[in-house]
Amino acid sequence: MKFALRFLSLALIGTGIFTGCSEKVEPKPVTYSQLLTGTEKKAWRLVTFQVMDEGKSDGVQNIQAILQPCEADDQYVFHANAERKFEYTNGASKCDAAESDVIFEDNWSLVNGNASLEFALPVLGGKFPWTIKNLTATTLTIEYYFPDVDASYRFTFNSNTK
Repeated sequence: MKFALRFLSLALIGTGIFTGCSEKVEPKPVTYSQLLTGTEKKAWRLVTFQVMDEGKSDGVQNIQAILQPCEADDQYVFHANAERKFEYTNGASKCDAAESDVIFEDNWSLVNGNASLEFALPVLGGKFPWTIKNLTATTLTIEYYFPDVDASYRFTFNSNTK
């Protein structure tokens, strides 16, 4: 009986020591903003383009085949600052040697409720509300739905930065 009481006492003390010292792990889910911007800023490169007509694609177009090499390596940089700064920058090659590194600056906005991202896409010449189709640490696919017709543009970007 004494042995059973000692064993039970030691078991309770041992359990208290191990559970009292454990660190509570709290998950920190990554938000759309963090996936888009990283911790400070994140650069994305446009890789594919699709025209969707009545929900059907005319095929995926590789940007390398459509744009000049000096345009195809340009980057879309989303900053994680309070101003939500957005930059469209030259890549490694420039179309004109006199061009600055930053082609233009603007701001981006994100509405998580409907997964809508608004920023300027120079290929189309304006700022549009894009529906996020896919967003991971390395891939961003967005789509713009035309209001008057059953058609859309879909763009996919890749990022090498985390």
